[in-house]
Amino acid sequence: MAYQVNFKNVETTGLESSPNAENLAGLRANEARYFWNKYKFEYLTYPADEMKKEIDWLNKILLEERELVFSSPILEVAVYEDEQLYWPEFYYENGMVLNVLYEKMALQEGKKPKRAVGIKLSLGMEVPTELEGKFKFARQRSKLAGEIRGSFFTLKKEWL
Repeated sequence: MAYQVNFKNVETTGLESSPNAENLAGLRANEARYFWNKYKFEYLTYPADEMKKEIDWLNKILLEERELVFSSPILEVAVYEDEQLYWPEFYYENGMVLNVLYEKMALQEGKKPKRAVGIKLSLGMEVPTELEGKFKFARQRSKLAGEIRGSFFTLKKEWL
């Protein structure tokens, strides 16, 4: 069942099994606010067991592009899609969020479409062992999420 994320009052609904539930909920609320401000999109998350196709797609990308397999389970998935973008976000039990920003076609003539996997770590979580030494993380402040550490990698293959 879908959950509409409230970015005014942070709630841990759907994330209760995470040892970092409060901070992960803040990060999720931060994402919901971003999508509302940018796209006027009601940010809905779905339990992982309802989003198997999207999770399988992400896992294939991670394995083939960077040989990454995460031990932490995915709790929730949110998907933003319009004519130009496919942008799923995956909330992991350990407090990490992965998203795939996938432009279906280049928005500017002569440029390649933007296609990348974004990695965000909620406040207080350690860098997952699967990522140690492979990525540098930039820090960003957020009223809802405290400090967010983020990184990304560009996709080399076509995935849609």
